[in-house]
Amino acid sequence: MVTRDETPEHSAPPVAEGTGTEPHRRLLLLDGHSLAFRAFYALPKEGFTTTTGQPTNAIYGFTNMLVKLLREEEPTHIAVAWDRSEPTFRHEQYDDYKGGREETPPEFPSQVTFLQELLGLLGIASLSVAGYEADDIIATLATRANEQDCEVVISSGDRDAFQLVSPNCTLLYPGSKISEMRRMTPGEIEDKYGVTPQRYRDYAALVGEKSDNLPGVPGVGPKTAANWLRKYGSLTELISHADEIGGKAGQNLRVHLGDVQRNYQINELLRDVDTGTDIAGLEFGSRGWDRSGVNELFDNLDFNVGLRNRLFDVLGEQPTTTEDADDAPTMDLAVLSTGQVREWLQRHTGTGERAGVVVTRSDGVCRMAVAFPSGAAGHIVASELDASDDGALASWLADPQQPKALHDAKGQLHAVRQQGWEIAGITHDTALAAYLVQPGQRGFDLSDLCMRYLGRELRENENTDAQLTLDIDTDAESAQQHDLATRAQAVADLAATLDGLMAQRGVDRLLHELELPVQRVLADMEHAGIAADREYLSELQETFAAAVRQAVDEAHRAVGREFNLGSPKQLQQVLFDEMGLPKTKKIKTGYTTDADALRWLAGQTENELPVILLRHRDQTKLRTTVEGLIKTVAEDGRIHTTFNQTVAATGRLSSADPNLQNIPVRTDAGRRIRRSFVVGSGYEYLVTADYSQIELRIMAHLSEDPALIEAFTSGHDFHTEIAARVFNTGPEEVDNEARSRIKAMNYGLAYGLSEFGLSQQLGISPGEARELMNGYFAQFGRVREYLNEVVNQARRDGYTATMLGRRRYLPDLTSDNRQRREMAERMALNAPIQGSAADIIKVAMLDVDAALRNQGFASRMLLQVHDELVLEAAPGELEALREMVSHRMAEAYELRVPLDVSVGVGTNWRDAAH
Repeated sequence: MVTRDETPEHSAPPVAEGTGTEPHRRLLLLDGHSLAFRAFYALPKEGFTTTTGQPTNAIYGFTNMLVKLLREEEPTHIAVAWDRSEPTFRHEQYDDYKGGREETPPEFPSQVTFLQELLGLLGIASLSVAGYEADDIIATLATRANEQDCEVVISSGDRDAFQLVSPNCTLLYPGSKISEMRRMTPGEIEDKYGVTPQRYRDYAALVGEKSDNLPGVPGVGPKTAANWLRKYGSLTELISHADEIGGKAGQNLRVHLGDVQRNYQINELLRDVDTGTDIAGLEFGSRGWDRSGVNELFDNLDFNVGLRNRLFDVLGEQPTTTEDADDAPTMDLAVLSTGQVREWLQRHTGTGERAGVVVTRSDGVCRMAVAFPSGAAGHIVASELDASDDGALASWLADPQQPKALHDAKGQLHAVRQQGWEIAGITHDTALAAYLVQPGQRGFDLSDLCMRYLGRELRENENTDAQLTLDIDTDAESAQQHDLATRAQAVADLAATLDGLMAQRGVDRLLHELELPVQRVLADMEHAGIAADREYLSELQETFAAAVRQAVDEAHRAVGREFNLGSPKQLQQVLFDEMGLPKTKKIKTGYTTDADALRWLAGQTENELPVILLRHRDQTKLRTTVEGLIKTVAEDGRIHTTFNQTVAATGRLSSADPNLQNIPVRTDAGRRIRRSFVVGSGYEYLVTADYSQIELRIMAHLSEDPALIEAFTSGHDFHTEIAARVFNTGPEEVDNEARSRIKAMNYGLAYGLSEFGLSQQLGISPGEARELMNGYFAQFGRVREYLNEVVNQARRDGYTATMLGRRRYLPDLTSDNRQRREMAERMALNAPIQGSAADIIKVAMLDVDAALRNQGFASRMLLQVHDELVLEAAPGELEALREMVSHRMAEAYELRVPLDVSVGVGTNWRDAAH
């Protein structure tokens, strides 16, 4: 049976014309599994996994290769052939066919499903036939195409396809790099193997094919096989003269003639398979392609805008797939110079329309574009304004009664601040709004959102950041003016569309009451930064560098020679070949030497090298962290991190350049790094305020479990109290091991930890972990009920929601793929608790910021790291600040159990710990 996805009808790209009167036809045939496996092993799983845990390395790599092939080969016809899981006729002929192959990695099959879905959306036929391999489908279609004078290009990593190569059929065979394809012509094959493509099947029968588990004739290598075939002309003639061939090779040939004949039979590619389609049915674009469907799929896969833009570019221009989408509205652009800004603003800002605003700052030049839904747009260069216009623009920007929409506004707040202006009245941020509507996306680029929600395409231009396709002057300055204006217009239109979507999903209040106000607080925190002890950082850098050098020396002494500790290949040789240590998990390049493997080896053997290697990696990471911090110390002696609101789907903030959330809290090295963050000039202390066990308190609140709530109000240590209940003993009898196990259980449940995950974390058997969880739920039965209800409700609704209404969409909850479904279930368990914690800390930030402003504090907020706030206390304000922060954080949200806040004070971040 042939499988093929159906897609909506859309217009097709033009057929490439040949040099004659008839259009030239080129059929591109892809071996689906061959390309997908190649991508899977070429790209790391790290960095290619969705927020729900779906691996995407094969999908991403395959799509990139597809784009390259479409662009370079310009096919008029195309099909992708796939192998099937059931045995083929070749298995019936030879039981051990393809025997000994490694088991397919569990992360791979689900990606094939997505690839076939993508091909369906692109209108590209996906073909598979029961009992046959992809090679047979390709051979059949290639043969038919050649009969119809249609050029054929095949992309496959299977050498059997060499027998299909002809003057009218080229094979693109993988090179050493994922993007490298070697074009195998008849001459290329003959040069490399010494035989023509027509005789490659004969050649393979003699030398065998390891990947198919087809052994060749012992002692007969490529050179001998090619010489025999050139001398006798064919395998048939060679066999008929086998008795004439002398030496050991000839003797082996005669002994293994049965294997050779079997190989020859199995290697044959069938050319008459019923594929369910003809060549005409494979015309590229004849079935249309679904742009909105591709966008939705790429969103679910967390793919960035770059890949989809490359794909859309190669597919060609097409009408929008957004239903009833209008063309981009007409824009009346005014390039405003001195003496024109005040009058233009007065003319266009009294209507109450929300303006789309875009601000850029480059090489000290601040540019701004303002656009209104009516079509009026203005472009302004700040340095060209006179005092009157500058004042008028500054007044309009700072007017909270003038509604404005921006995209990713925080960076633009910094840009206008450098100009001496402030922006108020921001009622919409299209990046934040799109994040609230669909938090699982990987990125929220303006051009991507315009395509998705407006059906309008913002194109990259070498003279501008991005520009809408317009009939404009090619002059760079004119292009830049139009670019900013069209972006501002897109922001205004996009804001209107997202308003409706937010209202439908019930997240509009989150934008206006939480995310937009938090954005302004974060901008102030980024501007303030935190002081750094540069001298101490330099000393710390040298300390960690010395530790790295010491680890290298110890490793060399342990092995007895020098080697590169950063080379996985050399580590494999040292650990497994030279030292004979137990083999770890097998990977394509041998056996893994990642951190988990080294920890396992350290526990399995008394050899000191795994421990040294782990220490080397830890110290290298710490050295790199400190080097990164040193580079980010600004001229004012402070580090200004960037806080991101749209990265974590749960609503938690992240930081970058540098990332201050990955500095360890509980390790000595982490504390030493925190010591480098100090109180700045003009201030007395750093104050840290942290929520204690906020996730567990939220779980108690949401589950309404009476025993869990009582444990929080008992006055005892929480984890000790829980352990006493689970193990049916008094709190005083709970030892450290029992407390640690229950602590892992408590937090594990809040993070969706499975029995297996708990067993791995505690180093116990899955049975012990199951017994521990059962004992826990015997005491806290309402927690089990709550966790089950969360998943069931999410499966019904398609999303989870926090206490403030933040949604997390989890389409994989109904997936047929068990791995994806279980990962989504863990996300469903985790999202309401993690998301509610993120919401509460944001509310606390707003309350603390309001108190700082309203109560006249000179102290200021500097950082938010996980559940902790870091503030800088002005002289004489410490006690009032400590009391205010503790009170505001504790009162940020009313739970069934109290929010507990710990406060610490010190002259550096380490000493301010609590």
